[in-house]
Amino acid sequence: MSDIIVYWGDAKIKLSWTKSISLPPLNKITSIHSFCFYNDQLLLVNLNERGWDFHGGHLEENETPEECCRREAWEEGYIEGNCTLLGYITVSHEENPLWNETSPYPKIGFQAIYNMEIELLHPFEGKFESAERMLIDPDRTSIWYKGWNSLYEEILEDSLASRQLRAVPPDI
Repeated sequence: MSDIIVYWGDAKIKLSWTKSISLPPLNKITSIHSFCFYNDQLLLVNLNERGWDFHGGHLEENETPEECCRREAWEEGYIEGNCTLLGYITVSHEENPLWNETSPYPKIGFQAIYNMEIELLHPFEGKFESAERMLIDPDRTSIWYKGWNSLYEEILEDSLASRQLRAVPPDI
């Protein structure tokens, strides 16, 4: 598990990465994100409000995290594929003096992170939250992703390692 302090606007936030095959409490998950791969290329979407990023978003009512992952992949990247839980980021506002009980997010919440192997790459239409998409070499992510940091780098490394493990045939 790794920790990093970031600033989201004026808010001081502690982020911690946990690689896990189990989800944190569903009522504390604030968003779902995924690293999507087509062959060995990583998908980035140019989100209208944030720039180049991974697709993701908030759970809708009665939606499972996997359903959210697939829905956001469609809405932002026009892709379909299988999601595999990679782990989660703990988002702690404990050191955030701006947080209070009326804040929209819990004092400690979670962002579930998935891997997705893209099975269908549909024509990009740009009807929802993103203006364009691109597939890149994962080693070039920090060039495109504004705000890239050591925690995201660790998650990407875990994502790539997880893909390698699934690609290796079992010993007979």
